[in-house]
Amino acid sequence: MRRSIAVLASSVLLSAAMAACGSGGGAGDDGRVRVVAGFARLAEVAERIGGDGVAVTDLTPPGAEPHDLELTSDEIDAVDDADLVLYLGGGFQPGLAAASRRAGRAVDLLTAQDGKDPHIWLDPQRLAEAATVVYRELVAIDAAGADGYRRRAAAFRDELAALDQEMAAGLATCERRELVTAHEAFGHLARRYDLVQEPITGISPEAEPDPDRLADLVDLVRAKGVTTVFTERLVSPRVARALAREAGVKVAVLDPLEGRLDGGYGDAMRRNLGVLRTALGCT
Repeated sequence: MRRSIAVLASSVLLSAAMAACGSGGGAGDDGRVRVVAGFARLAEVAERIGGDGVAVTDLTPPGAEPHDLELTSDEIDAVDDADLVLYLGGGFQPGLAAASRRAGRAVDLLTAQDGKDPHIWLDPQRLAEAATVVYRELVAIDAAGADGYRRRAAAFRDELAALDQEMAAGLATCERRELVTAHEAFGHLARRYDLVQEPITGISPEAEPDPDRLADLVDLVRAKGVTTVFTERLVSPRVARALAREAGVKVAVLDPLEGRLDGGYGDAMRRNLGVLRTALGCT
């Protein structure tokens, strides 16, 4: 059984290229602050807080896995020219982290967080902390826009606080607490809402799954009464499906929200909440 699962194990390799969330320009052109973000969630935070005062470029194109980002020379130039670069350390996008060391104002939003897991946005409270850092950086660059940044940051944090309460209430009473996931993306979510993450692979979705780990997960699924193995939007589902088939359980998509979203972050988190409540037997 271990060998059969190992044969099916695969990782998705996606190439990355530049895609802009906002038009060009910046503090030296049309007066807007030029922000370069490593991927969609950081771009969304900058847009929510910056409003019309920022021009945001998202370096990860639609449908691409942010972990796979490799910068072109044009993208490195965009990083160098930016007024503010937002990225996550912890090995999440090492190429951007290296390029950002040359930028005038680059912020690793993981440095203010506990732990090394870069998937901080899956905990609304941690995302609110990151939003506060972005707000302060924008004010430091553009003091004239401070009132607008402050107002939008406060509104965004209020939304995140309400979302956090909704998530906590929705996951408070469940028959099961284990999350068997495609990769180790949901640690912050699990800790925030008293769940237990059991990933197939580690922080990087490109890691090859270990046959012994897969066999252990089959045993865990059966022992704990787990009903669902979670796949992702941007990662091949083949290994997770093989695990679910071997264990005799269902497969569902739990989105790590690493790509661009329909309806924004809050709507996507609520979709995840619905998936979790069904899989975990929450009341």
